[in-house]
Amino acid sequence: MADGNRFFPAPRLILAALVAGVLAGAVAVYVSESGSGNNAPAPVAIGDSKDDVACAAKADRAKTVAAAATGQVAALLPADPPQSLKGLAFNDPGGKPTTLADHAGKTLLLNLWATWCAPCRAEMPALDALQREMGSDAFEVVAVNVDVGDDAKPKKFLEETGVKALGYYRDSTMALFNDLKTRGLALGLPVTMLIDGEGCLIAHMNGPAEWSGPDAKRLVVTALGKSD
Repeated sequence: MADGNRFFPAPRLILAALVAGVLAGAVAVYVSESGSGNNAPAPVAIGDSKDDVACAAKADRAKTVAAAATGQVAALLPADPPQSLKGLAFNDPGGKPTTLADHAGKTLLLNLWATWCAPCRAEMPALDALQREMGSDAFEVVAVNVDVGDDAKPKKFLEETGVKALGYYRDSTMALFNDLKTRGLALGLPVTMLIDGEGCLIAHMNGPAEWSGPDAKRLVVTALGKSD
């Protein structure tokens, strides 16, 4: 079992890194990429599509799963209401376009990260450990890099942080981040979402967490509907 402390810094360092990430990174995203400043996004009304209606009916399930988010992952919030994220698009590890609909049947922990994001540097090895220990046909950590430009910096980042189990998912257009921002789900980086096998958002959080620890693993077990 992975030692969570080996991957993650002390809480004070996490707070400092988060502040640094917001100031140095999130502002860059909001200002240089979208030109809208670093104000918190305003949530938009959930659509009335068949998928959104089906997801909204899972409100109780979302609350049950989020209630299992304790300790080091206690910042995870239940989706209110759950909504369909099937259409979220990015590139798969082979560089081909994919959407969350292509991952149907698998519970996902979707994480957005960037090389300039200080909290991401602390968090990525923990996400890698979670994927290595709990990744299966039923569960996957899908960590999507959102740097603009080519693949050189993101791949160097993964090498420097020792990440090997995570697939190299990518979106260099900022469309994925901006979609989540419009939905009121992304304030900066990292942002993480728990999505069920039908593409429904169940829970979400902004900021880093200790994803390699026992609290995160219990959360995954609950999301999969298994007993610990």
